[in-house]
Amino acid sequence: MTSVSVSGAPGGAPDTEARNESRGSRSTLPAPHHRQAQGRRFRARLAVLGYRAGAWILGRLPLGPATRVGGWIAVAVYWAWPSKRRYVRANAARVLGVAPDDRRVGLLARAVYRNQVRWVLELMRLSRLSQAERVAQIGDNAAEPFHATWLESNGLIIVGAHLGNNEAAAAGLAGRGWPINAVADDTAYEELFQHLARERRGWGVGQIRWRNLREVFRVLRRREIVGLLVDWGYRPDGIPVRFFGAWTRFPAGPAVLAAKTGATILPFWVIRSHGRHATEVGGRITVASMEPAELARATQEIAAALEAGIRLAPEQWCVFKPIWPDDPGEVARLESLAETPPETATTPGAAAPPKPAPAGVTV
Repeated sequence: MTSVSVSGAPGGAPDTEARNESRGSRSTLPAPHHRQAQGRRFRARLAVLGYRAGAWILGRLPLGPATRVGGWIAVAVYWAWPSKRRYVRANAARVLGVAPDDRRVGLLARAVYRNQVRWVLELMRLSRLSQAERVAQIGDNAAEPFHATWLESNGLIIVGAHLGNNEAAAAGLAGRGWPINAVADDTAYEELFQHLARERRGWGVGQIRWRNLREVFRVLRRREIVGLLVDWGYRPDGIPVRFFGAWTRFPAGPAVLAAKTGATILPFWVIRSHGRHATEVGGRITVASMEPAELARATQEIAAALEAGIRLAPEQWCVFKPIWPDDPGEVARLESLAETPPETATTPGAAAPPKPAPAGVTV
């Protein structure tokens, strides 16, 4: 869990101190579940070593050749991993509004894989940039809407998708002295989570473990900025929304946090363009209460704003999980809920925390 020391926060918001967490265990004759934990730790350490080695090597190569080689690897992974390929193609078909076997679906899906590799390469090179270079990646015109909304808000929740490079956007905004905090998933590789948390602190970006809701509330009550990504695959406990013309569910977390803290929601998206990261925002969203209809309205506005951003560069929307349900029964349930008057509908998961970005993904 980390948060950053920032001066000049609106309303005299206090500086935030970074805190580190560590875990350890010792056993001479490990039980089977301990051996499994040791295996996970070994994979985690291997992931960190691989990431560091890749960052050292690729960070010294020109981005163009590295991206081309990475693109070839990405296409190989596309063909080698059928389940992920199926998810990406299904999402691509929905975005394009065509049948899954349409030739354009395959072209878009492979472009998604190539853009994911480019994101990884940019992430590995980000810490080698100076603060001025990181700030320059996000132009002043793009950054100003964030700043203006933050100054006028009682805490700010910026909500995005896996579009473009959110890491570069976060670093560019935090480099201006703004208190950016990303909620991140620490359930996969603890060592990699800690490594990326250290890197982000160097950029001025705080990191909060996704289970630590108390810290999320603290940050918002200090009138700081919390970043969430909401396109984490279909979850049956979310709020029904229309997204690219079909029913799915989005997490209730952003709307619930806004209702309970009085914070403002600002949807945003990042698109890679000509070596920079064009960052745009949707309209401001406020949530007046915890009423199901109010939570549903705010969540639908988030979905509409993110759809508009994704349509600008669908090849940069890198999501490798199904976003829409493929179970006909679940589709029918969503349609039934949509026909129910909002005042009487029950919003599943209304109090559930948002599913955050995993380690390595921020806003």
